[in-house]
Amino acid sequence: MGRRPYVLLSCAMSIDGYIDDTTAERLMLSNDADFDRVDGVRAGCDAILVGAATIRRDNPRLLVRSAARREARVARGLPAAPIRATVTGRGDLDPAARFFAAGDGESIVYAATRATPRIRERLGEAATVVDAGEPVDLTRILDDLAARGVGKLMVEGGRNMHTQFLTAGLVDELHLVIAPFFVGDSQAPRFVHDGCFPWHRDQRARLAEVVALDHVVLLRYALSDRCDTA
Repeated sequence: MGRRPYVLLSCAMSIDGYIDDTTAERLMLSNDADFDRVDGVRAGCDAILVGAATIRRDNPRLLVRSAARREARVARGLPAAPIRATVTGRGDLDPAARFFAAGDGESIVYAATRATPRIRERLGEAATVVDAGEPVDLTRILDDLAARGVGKLMVEGGRNMHTQFLTAGLVDELHLVIAPFFVGDSQAPRFVHDGCFPWHRDQRARLAEVVALDHVVLLRYALSDRCDTA
């Protein structure tokens, strides 16, 4: 198997580390300048991955919004949007979700072995369903993406995926956007769960860049030697 894809993990959070609040309305943590930056990052990736809970909660499209960026991808011989990928242990996904229905891009579902037959029947031709092991094996997922020609993967959430990729040491670059307010509710979802992370007080991540984007700040961390810190 070839070299695993370069993994870039992207997240926006409040000052106190929350990625949402407990209201029914989605908490806006970013702004137009950062949305455009994220769109540019997406356009430079071969695949975007989110957890199944993110699909159920946020119903994302995971497309490249800018027409100019889509056209530039096509001019390079690429599809207009990156592959959309998700990971599920239960297979509880709606085939009408925008993840499957929006645009013409390819959708891949990496499912736990026990859920694979059920999710294949449920989704039909809406997505390619891949048995990712029991429990789901992230290395197996990355190997499969590499075999499909994915050289750069963007992981966009949610906290289960953040935690699993980070604790496994499979992230090369972290984009962490900080919104200028507090959530202050311990019932709200945080950036990550508890876990054993490779970066701690004795083994710290390298801060590669700090960028102010109007009222939010991007912190770019290099988490492996594959990340360009220039």
